[in-house]
Amino acid sequence: MIIGIDIGGSTTDAVFLAKDEIHVETVEASDPLAAAAGAFGKLVFRLGCSLSEIRAIIATGGGARHLGDELLGVPVRKVSEIDAIGIGGTTLANLRNALVVSMGTGTACVSVKGKTIEHFGGTGVGGGTLLGLSKHMLQISKLETLEKMAEKGDLTRIDLTVADIAGGPVGSVPADATASNFGKISSDVAIEDKALAIINMIAEIIVVLSVSAARATGQEKIVLTGKLVRVRRIMERIESTKGVFEKEFIVPPHAEYATAIGAAKSYSGK
Repeated sequence: MIIGIDIGGSTTDAVFLAKDEIHVETVEASDPLAAAAGAFGKLVFRLGCSLSEIRAIIATGGGARHLGDELLGVPVRKVSEIDAIGIGGTTLANLRNALVVSMGTGTACVSVKGKTIEHFGGTGVGGGTLLGLSKHMLQISKLETLEKMAEKGDLTRIDLTVADIAGGPVGSVPADATASNFGKISSDVAIEDKALAIINMIAEIIVVLSVSAARATGQEKIVLTGKLVRVRRIMERIESTKGVFEKEFIVPPHAEYATAIGAAKSYSGK
């Protein structure tokens, strides 16, 4: 048995890939070692197996560097997060070539062409930004609360559109496209409007970055992975851009665990 673990900035995932299903445990902890041990222990307990049945733990993510050669007596191997992102995204989407975008605490873009995996770049804007701005601007610390509040929001009170500036569409850019995030905000906008505008801004930054990276790397398909695929408003906004950009966005099953899955898939047995 091989266990893949992704120790991220906010959460840690542990996965076991069975023949027809994926078993996952996720924990939130600031200490990488405690998070890895917690996620691994919970997964082993749920699987009902013994530690002696685990051949190796394949660790990735920023926190993997804090692990030693063993965890609870099980050998630990480490794999580059870039490789894990690329392998995980293309495996889940059943593709050989794609730009894999990992939307976690920040956002990373990884180009995969067959066995060649390259880190194109990324941005510090991601889930950490979403929660950080929500806490600072709205005093909201739970994502569920933010999403519920955003359902009542109105972007026209916060964002400047192309129509606001040009009076209509400009070339292929539709009139309702965003010209400036928060460009229309005033002192009397509702908190619900701000909630929606924060989510919208992060979604649009990720979309523009992904499309630019796909164009630069010659990729036609963009595979979205990471915890932000759970945020319905972000995914709706990405979906709405299909008529603007020529790239195909794909969200495969289990996309939120793609990096841990990629770590497990990368194991060569060496």
